[in-house]
Amino acid sequence: MNSQRIKISASMMCADFSHLDNVLLELKRANVDALHFDIMDGHFVPNIALGPDLVRSLRNKTDLLFDTHLMVQNPDNYFDMFAEAGSDILVFHAEACTHPFRAIQRIRAYGLKAGIAINPATPLSAVDYVLDQIDMVLIMTVEPGFAGQDFISSMVHKVRTLRDIIFQRKLKIDIEVDGHINKRTIPDLAGAGANVFVGGSSGLFIPGLSIAEAVKIMRDSALSNYSC
Repeated sequence: MNSQRIKISASMMCADFSHLDNVLLELKRANVDALHFDIMDGHFVPNIALGPDLVRSLRNKTDLLFDTHLMVQNPDNYFDMFAEAGSDILVFHAEACTHPFRAIQRIRAYGLKAGIAINPATPLSAVDYVLDQIDMVLIMTVEPGFAGQDFISSMVHKVRTLRDIIFQRKLKIDIEVDGHINKRTIPDLAGAGANVFVGGSSGLFIPGLSIAEAVKIMRDSALSNYSC
């Protein structure tokens, strides 16, 4: 089983950009583990969002881990700029990368952690041969590109299968899940072995609920059924 601890990663795409300093302070006080940056190029996904300038502008404002999710074609072209901007982990998509071993080596050369993401319909076989080379697998639980989509329930089984593979190989890899992650979907995902939960518009940045309250709900939901 996956023995990593529960972590909450805040999706900055869903944050209030008009009060980012306050948001960062609230996230820190709420004991969020990381900031999740969804980088979209309008090609790999039908949306454009965030960029290295935002990552760079926030780097000197917080010591939280920067979890950069590259939803882009040819992710190798982006490693330099996001490493220099202050990312701590670079996560690229298996579907967009022709040479994943080379990509991982380049990320490691920057002294960063490396992760690989897969879309809902992409089988786990796409990452099988690099599992011993990476720090995290991100399983998308919605089609990437837009917030507010319905959760794809079959991803729970995918998480469980990945958890079993990690356990069998005695690896220490975080399993991150992203897409409609909230108090209703977290328990099943945690029970299946996920331990990093990306909080966005349905789980963390919720009108009428403080960030601290939302983080507590997310973490309690995960701990209530976590398969460690």
